[in-house]
Amino acid sequence: MQTIDDALADFIQRYFQTAKTEDHALRIEFDSQWQSACYLQVGDDGDWVEWQPVKRDVPGDFSGVESALEMTLNAQFKAYFGTYWSDNFNAKTSRGSLQLLMPWNNDDFIRLQQNLVGHVLMKRRLKQAETLFFAVTDEEDFIITVDNASGAVMLEQVGMLPKEKLADDLASFIKQLEPDFT
Repeated sequence: MQTIDDALADFIQRYFQTAKTEDHALRIEFDSQWQSACYLQVGDDGDWVEWQPVKRDVPGDFSGVESALEMTLNAQFKAYFGTYWSDNFNAKTSRGSLQLLMPWNNDDFIRLQQNLVGHVLMKRRLKQAETLFFAVTDEEDFIITVDNASGAVMLEQVGMLPKEKLADDLASFIKQLEPDFT
């Protein structure tokens, strides 16, 4: 079984290779108030600048979330969000398009954790199994989640029970994705 670190590194390599092959510039609007190690150049606010994912020196820490929720988060999920600083990635599967969410900087990582706490509390309030979101789809209100207990990747409508199992684990799911620049 491939690790999440390997699956992410492979997807990122394929993403940048596809961008190069299809002549897509990987640019983002520069925001001096939203700094990131991902910027490859400095610009004025609003300028389009090149970016790239940056492997974090220290993995992201979810201990505060785990303590607050009194639960242990799925290890692959923690590795997914704790390995890179990056912009989000557009991808596609045979089922449709999605966007892999990624933390751009530490403030974004904190915001992700706050949203994650809200999501888990909602699932508990609805008396549903705890899931952890990591991607959004092109279908309104549908997200891609990890079932915290089993590690399975699920298609889920916000506030509802997961509709469908998409993969046994996060690494397997990411391995099947194709970069999408449409």
